[in-house]
Amino acid sequence: MQRMTRQRIAVTSLMESLDDFRSAQQLHDDLKERGDAVGLATVYRTLQSLADSGIVDVLRIEDENVYRMCKRTGHHHHLVCRNCGTTEELAGLEVEDWAKKIAREHGFVEVDHTLELFGLCANCAAE
Repeated sequence: MQRMTRQRIAVTSLMESLDDFRSAQQLHDDLKERGDAVGLATVYRTLQSLADSGIVDVLRIEDENVYRMCKRTGHHHHLVCRNCGTTEELAGLEVEDWAKKIAREHGFVEVDHTLELFGLCANCAAE
């Protein structure tokens, strides 16, 4: 991770206070609203550094990356409500076994994967 400047501390502090996924632009707007002068490019660089370190989760939704502090350490997957954005982190051991099996069957090694399941949470489905 890069050196922790005042701006990076502000981004990290904001991320720690949020439970939902936010885009870099939304985080930038939140920082401005809080009175933190942080450039949008710094927000993007900080988020990328946090993602590379495994500190934040990244989802690709509608041609945009959104970020949230990880609640689960290590490799995991997400179940995401496509209406309200509620997200559950999943270990998904069956997915890990399946990915290894498929890779072996096709002669692949050092395979990485991501899995996001999108649907409606119970609250949104009830509405």
